[in-house]
Amino acid sequence: MSWIRENTLNWIQFLAVKIIKSGGVPKHVAFIMDGNRRYANKKRVEKVEGHTKGFDKLAETLQWCLDLGIPEVTVYAFSIENFKRSKKEVDGLMELARQKFQRVLDEREMLMEHGVCIRVIGNLSLLPEDLIQTITKAMYITKDNNKAYLNVAFAYTSRDEITHAVKDVVEGVKAGDILPEDISEKLMSECLYTNCSPEPDLLIRTSGEVRFSDFLLWQTTCSCIYFADVLWPEFSVWDMLAAVFYYQRSSSDLETTKQEQSNNVVKHTNRVATYINKLQRKRENLSLAVVQS
Repeated sequence: MSWIRENTLNWIQFLAVKIIKSGGVPKHVAFIMDGNRRYANKKRVEKVEGHTKGFDKLAETLQWCLDLGIPEVTVYAFSIENFKRSKKEVDGLMELARQKFQRVLDEREMLMEHGVCIRVIGNLSLLPEDLIQTITKAMYITKDNNKAYLNVAFAYTSRDEITHAVKDVVEGVKAGDILPEDISEKLMSECLYTNCSPEPDLLIRTSGEVRFSDFLLWQTTCSCIYFADVLWPEFSVWDMLAAVFYYQRSSSDLETTKQEQSNNVVKHTNRVATYINKLQRKRENLSLAVVQS
């Protein structure tokens, strides 16, 4: 199935979207798409079929987000911990990822028309070489799009992300690019995989599980958290609207907390800003080298 879907809302759902949209919507929503395996067991099909249904639901959910005017979405597609699953399931997930990211390349014109930028965040070095190349090319061809952003957390955990950010900071100090006294929360945030994105306003987890599973732990300190008691492939537009309505009811308190945090943020010195630019260029050059290989 395509990453971009046609609108499938009936008139009642469309009216509900318009009503919810009038109340203000989050600018960045993150999803822990949990329940694909349980859905497969429920339907008595192979686990990879459950994951395929999960991708189909992602495509549909992205369309709902566009309908609501939500410009940025981050999804937890594959945890580093998932490598511990059976070889059959992991191989199936890698093959599914190959197909879906190849679809990005095949649908380039459609993605350009809709202005969708796709970013993959995670430790890509853990993935098969051919998949790394396909993912990197998908990111590269959409990098200048700016109407909608989809961040796919793949081979990701917060612990790994924070560990790599610490290593980058340590290397910066060793190289003399920054000083120990330059280290701050803001600098750490700029070194994370998500440095190009604002923090999520709303985090939605499906399947009824009430935990974060090592997802965006640094970035969600001021996020509204909504747990939906439904398996991800069965997530509906009504579940989406319920989550946004819950966010609307909590948004004033969240904004107060965000404002208090922003007042305590230390501004970067020119030295720190130069280091961050250097780090970003290094990451971009690594991606470009993969594309050109």
